[in-house]
Amino acid sequence: MTQATSSYPSSSLLTHLRSALLMLTVLISTLIFAVLMIIFSLLPFRIHFKLAALWGRFVLAATQLICGLSYQVTGLENLSNVENAIVLCKHQSAWETIALMALLPPQSVLLKKSLLWLPFWGWAMATLKPIAIDRSSPKQALSQLLKKGALRLKEGFWIVMYPEGTRMAPGEEGKFSASGSLLAQRTGYPIIPIAHNAGEFWPRNSFLKQAGVIQLKIGPAITAEGRKSKEINNEAEAWIKNAMLEIDSLKK
Repeated sequence: MTQATSSYPSSSLLTHLRSALLMLTVLISTLIFAVLMIIFSLLPFRIHFKLAALWGRFVLAATQLICGLSYQVTGLENLSNVENAIVLCKHQSAWETIALMALLPPQSVLLKKSLLWLPFWGWAMATLKPIAIDRSSPKQALSQLLKKGALRLKEGFWIVMYPEGTRMAPGEEGKFSASGSLLAQRTGYPIIPIAHNAGEFWPRNSFLKQAGVIQLKIGPAITAEGRKSKEINNEAEAWIKNAMLEIDSLKK
């Protein structure tokens, strides 16, 4: 696989202007879609979720058009034979939270309860049946995840989790939580690991978006049945680490 190059100039001024325009576009689209999602929240969930996925695809398209930042996905075939699963994804940026909404089937996302208080975006997310937890109470948060996660999986949802807990800068690694693998052990549903380098182009603490191509790799399903949580978690973490090394090697 060859890292694509962009024809966009690297001028700092142009980067700032494009990033500002994208921010404005995202804010306006979020406001519009959030209102629509709240209005149509009584529709069947799979229909309702299509609005969220449409918003995600719109933001991805706008990011490419305005900032010259696109993405390339490998491993989509690993989703074809899985009815639903628990996704453990590398967390570097806000980009992956948008991209997974656009790329994956109807899903329930593990997130901080306080995010649902954010005007419009948070209110819209609340209609998508997230698993909202209070991180100040780890035991209660784990109990909520195991209970609600099992329920969502039985209902046919995918569960999306970021085991590092918070966004990490490129090259950094956070402690890999075992809560997702524990949910897999308890329910028997497989884990799908995902790695990407979005933080190199859409940094976690900057509104600037750099032109380029984000690489996203979807791994094969990791079987959970008959296995211990630690074993499942170690395999998922190892796959993501190796995938990040492969992605990094594309730049050399």
